[in-house]
Amino acid sequence: MRRLVAAAVGMILVCGCQRFTVRTESKVSMTGPLETRVTAEMPPVNPHAGPVKPVVVQAGSGRVAIVDIDGLILNAPFVGPLSVGENPVALFREKLDAVECDPCVRAVVVRVHSPGGGVAACTAMRRDLERFKERTKLPVVAALLDVAAGGAYYVASAADVVVAEPAAVTGGLGVILNLFNLQDLMAQFNVIPQPIKAGEMVDIGSSARPLKEAEKQLLQAMADEFHKQIQADVARSRPRADAARAFDGRIMTGRQAVDAGLVDRVGDLDEALQLAAGINQSNGAAPRPEVVLYRRANDPARTVYAVTPNVPLQGAGILPNLPGLDRSKLPTFLSVWQPELTMEKLGGK
Repeated sequence: MRRLVAAAVGMILVCGCQRFTVRTESKVSMTGPLETRVTAEMPPVNPHAGPVKPVVVQAGSGRVAIVDIDGLILNAPFVGPLSVGENPVALFREKLDAVECDPCVRAVVVRVHSPGGGVAACTAMRRDLERFKERTKLPVVAALLDVAAGGAYYVASAADVVVAEPAAVTGGLGVILNLFNLQDLMAQFNVIPQPIKAGEMVDIGSSARPLKEAEKQLLQAMADEFHKQIQADVARSRPRADAARAFDGRIMTGRQAVDAGLVDRVGDLDEALQLAAGINQSNGAAPRPEVVLYRRANDPARTVYAVTPNVPLQGAGILPNLPGLDRSKLPTFLSVWQPELTMEKLGGK
């Protein structure tokens, strides 16, 4: 029995909370010890195999597709021990392509629950959305839920109409590069870096030494350039935006965002879906729409709020997180808002 418990604990540590099948075979002898054989059937190595397909989560007339943006946006998968994560940029493109190939879709709602992410990744997603609109001529409504800030709002602002929950946190249109000077901390443990380099600035941003003034100026110029591009794109999509409030990096509620010109109206996800369904109606009204999300075969969706976590459960259960220092794992320019960007908060939870 002890060995059986040990084997079960070992499988949990290795596989996390994934679903697997355990079979036991027991042989009982009145004169001998109890013999038990345990076998486990593990899930496939790649849990994301297979293309996304439409899943109906609301019955109605006239199909509206939800394309969701959840969690931190980086052009890379989030992975954990012995697991595979999704690349949010690639997944967004795949879902837009699936919508474009679906002749039943009459409108699209981009559902956003994300603090933002990498500037380059968010820019790629915004460009994908703009080109999707040009090709399909489908009406696109953005629905901002909970947190929809930084680069996530930047993507959403390309929609025809932006709707935000009154209590949503949005804005945060700034650019940040998270760097840390750990020189003193390393010295306490007698860790002395000895880099061999060719190129004076090849180790710019290293945590082993402080930044030089020339390096600060170079990085600041890059951040300013990215910020100006975000401002120009958002101003083109939302001409009512108040530059003084919209682009200094501050966050705001959904109602405040309406006053700042970043959001067209407050409303919940159901209102955004109804609005999208009625955009092309002559009287602006439409019956309750059929709503679909695009999911893989092993990722069920039963309501319009269904979310696919983008961080493996194993990592949260085994590996500790250091609040704040997880930012150092993101060596890129970010347009993101999050006071404590720990890995649990990266997965759209």
